[in-house]
Amino acid sequence: MTTATLSIATIAGDGTGPEVTSEAIKVLDAVARLDGFEFTVESLDWGGDRYLRTGEIIPEGGFDLLRSKDAVFLGAIGHPDVAPGVLEKGLLLELRFKLDQYINLRPVKLLPGVETPLAGRGPDDIDFVVVRENTEDLYCGVGGYLKKGTADEVAVQQAVYTRKGCERCIRWAFEYTRRRNSPKKTLTLVAKTNVLTFGHDLWWRTFQEVAKDYPDVNTDYNHVDACCMWMVKNPDAYDVIVTTNMFGDIITDLGGILQGGMGVAAGGNLNPDDGGVSMFEPMGGSAPKYTGTNKINPIAAINAMAMLLEHSGQPQSAARIDRAVASVTGTKMQSQAAGRMGFSTSEVGDLVVAALDSPEQG
Repeated sequence: MTTATLSIATIAGDGTGPEVTSEAIKVLDAVARLDGFEFTVESLDWGGDRYLRTGEIIPEGGFDLLRSKDAVFLGAIGHPDVAPGVLEKGLLLELRFKLDQYINLRPVKLLPGVETPLAGRGPDDIDFVVVRENTEDLYCGVGGYLKKGTADEVAVQQAVYTRKGCERCIRWAFEYTRRRNSPKKTLTLVAKTNVLTFGHDLWWRTFQEVAKDYPDVNTDYNHVDACCMWMVKNPDAYDVIVTTNMFGDIITDLGGILQGGMGVAAGGNLNPDDGGVSMFEPMGGSAPKYTGTNKINPIAAINAMAMLLEHSGQPQSAARIDRAVASVTGTKMQSQAAGRMGFSTSEVGDLVVAALDSPEQG
């Protein structure tokens, strides 16, 4: 839904998060001036430094603040002085669950000039999307210990699947496949029905039932292990994949490498319902060793900003950024690796800004 003024909350986060967020905002400002829309940004200091200072991850009233925004932009989470899992669970997962961002959307698209580890493959071969269920499965935190710390310790971690959770994700994926309207127009369910015979049977049955409402969309099924092989062997076979939270977490990282690395990979955590607030982020993490060096690649963050605009009522601006990024990766950058781009972090942002109104943009 287009709003008169796009209201964005930014959580720049940890490590290099503030640096890539700055470049994404730079590009947002430039494209807004070109396309004539207004926006506001409220910067939130949530992350490792705040947690170490206050012991608090999300302050009181934080969720109400985010619900008042059109979208959230997250730079990176991960602080070397905070134990692994504290910020990931207390911030990233908490936002996904409390804001009911039940779709994780991960485009896997090889950009011009970007190297993939797959020999002989180019941008025409790697262009698919993974729709990952984002609020169920093993990430619900259901489980516990028995006799913890002893030789007889038992740990139980339970996966949770609901019909509602499966259906709303699968239905959204069918709708997205229809809108994407690629020549394949195929939605592939990825699960493990031959072993996970309860929860993944629910996914399978729900997929088959929802498919009846979309006769124009082709359907397919892969076991997750087969999917990992086919993503490497024949990535061009895929259009849209829909999958569970855990499997989606794994195969989207594989997808990130296929598209040239986490320096270009971006994703969205979507609540597509009316009034829902979605969050967009680069996939590369906080990369603390590069903090303050002006060497980190901001392309993933800029791609995440394009996704934010696409899903917040400014699709023409998103497409303009996509074209500019493809021009920069295809004609300017030497590499997507930090410190080997041929340009600094801020210079890459400047290149994208310059390409926004290039003659090729039309």
